[in-house]
Amino acid sequence: MVENFIESYVKKIVAEPDKIRVVKHEIDTNFYEIEILSSLQDAGRLIGKDGKMISAIKTFISGIKAKDGSSYRVIVKPQ
Repeated sequence: MVENFIESYVKKIVAEPDKIRVVKHEIDTNFYEIEILSSLQDAGRLIGKDGKMISAIKTFISGIKAKDGSSYRVIVKPQ
């Protein structure tokens, strides 16, 4: 659920939406890592000036944490 939302949201922000991939890894019980894989140019857009864009994504995810009790770590990786 989380990764589907992030993927659709991120594709609206970037210049090359066809290169976006979102992967969810289970690190521990109720702890997940979400990797956003993008082009090098789009990685800068996803992080945003002073990290404001990635901060907004993390704020949304913290709302999901309150609902399902799982913790998430978000990482942007250029391919």
